[in-house]
Amino acid sequence: MSALPELPVLRQGQPYTSLDVSEICHVATGQPVIRVSQANSGLVAREFLHTAAPRAALIQIPCLERVEMIKRAGLIFLNDTLPIGIGGQTQTPEDYVRQLSSTSGLPYSLIRMNMQRLSAVFGQIEIILRGLTRGLDLTVLDRGYGSQGGAPVSFGCVADNLAVILPSNSPAVNALWIPSLALGVPVILKPGREEPWTPWRIIEAMIKAGFPCEAFSFIPTGHDGSAVMIRKAGRVMMFGDDATVAQYATDPRVEVHGSGRSKILIGEDQIERWRDFLPVMVESVSANSGRSCINTSAILVPRYGREIAEAIAKELLDMVPRAADDEAARLSGFANPAMTEWIDSAISEGLEAPGAVDVSAALRGGSPRAVRRDGMNYLLPTLVACRDFSQPLANREFLFPYASVTEVPQQDMLDQIGPSLVVTAITEDPHWIQELLICPHIDRLNVGPMPTNRVQWDQPHEGNLFEFLYRRRSIGLSQHAS
Repeated sequence: MSALPELPVLRQGQPYTSLDVSEICHVATGQPVIRVSQANSGLVAREFLHTAAPRAALIQIPCLERVEMIKRAGLIFLNDTLPIGIGGQTQTPEDYVRQLSSTSGLPYSLIRMNMQRLSAVFGQIEIILRGLTRGLDLTVLDRGYGSQGGAPVSFGCVADNLAVILPSNSPAVNALWIPSLALGVPVILKPGREEPWTPWRIIEAMIKAGFPCEAFSFIPTGHDGSAVMIRKAGRVMMFGDDATVAQYATDPRVEVHGSGRSKILIGEDQIERWRDFLPVMVESVSANSGRSCINTSAILVPRYGREIAEAIAKELLDMVPRAADDEAARLSGFANPAMTEWIDSAISEGLEAPGAVDVSAALRGGSPRAVRRDGMNYLLPTLVACRDFSQPLANREFLFPYASVTEVPQQDMLDQIGPSLVVTAITEDPHWIQELLICPHIDRLNVGPMPTNRVQWDQPHEGNLFEFLYRRRSIGLSQHAS
């Protein structure tokens, strides 16, 4: 039997093996899969004593070269055998798929999809940066000044580093910090407990592509260490539940990524054609096993709510637990059984309030939502028809294919939806489109039948990393400045 991989702490690229080591176990068998060194809060604090050197090493490489290195890193991440921890062990792409599945519950097919999605982020980095910077000539970041739209511009970086508090729900969330390296800002990554694999593999791919190792810190730590990281980092990107991110919602140094509560709205002018939009609704609810903030969690329609909920539920009846290596597997298990129990209980409690019907349970003949297979815990797709938007389940989000369908008059929808990361509005009504465009609750708006989970690389869907890491400043240039 081969030795377990051992991931050290990385302190500005230098490995550090801690006496405090956490074993991450297989979600089905309970057997250890990997050993991960843990950083205590004191070690985390020392990580921020000398932060200028990593950024200096990174910005010695011109921005356009960093862009090309990221493109190379995407192919390396997807195709190469890379080091995994200390002791000379390596990881093939198939090893990565198998190992990540073993600790996260994600089936192989979804991990491969996320690998392709991440590789596409690397490959499309120029388009992403064009969207983030509004088309800025990237050499301006090297010189410190230049022109944009015929006017002189200058941008100053506001942080020596970007700390990222990562979750375990989906590998693709790592796409959000990748542009930081192109922008010349080193990263300090705190991995999710069940998902150290993806950030580690990305770091190894970046270093192999030519990035200086000191631009990367990998800091597995507990809540105390995370709190220190948030307090001391120049800028912080964090993922978490509503209660966690609410603590930092007003801190300008922290970019919070919580529940998306993404939605589909169907207008009066299109509701009679709702069956034509069924594929859009099914994909929006179920893609990536419903684990992303851009998955639809609420559908608002002026009528036919029960019929639409039942139609989506029927389409998802075959989305059931399968073997992890089954290419037809689309439903992810949960690494933490307590999460399964909590979600199941929350939905059951919501159904006790008046005005909600679990149409999926009815189609399954009342069989339970929470099921087990091969030692893993799953939640079957759940569509709930709600009488109105005040029902407790009408605007909830869970980490599996869940959505409510609620009948709401079109004129009331925008007053009721609340903060929504993505809204797909299926309408051709020019007056309502104008109202949608000025609605303050919507971060990203799709007009027409577009799934909420589709991402356009030149359109950041949550925050703008360039504006988070850089500030525009006034500049005066004499005629002798070049």
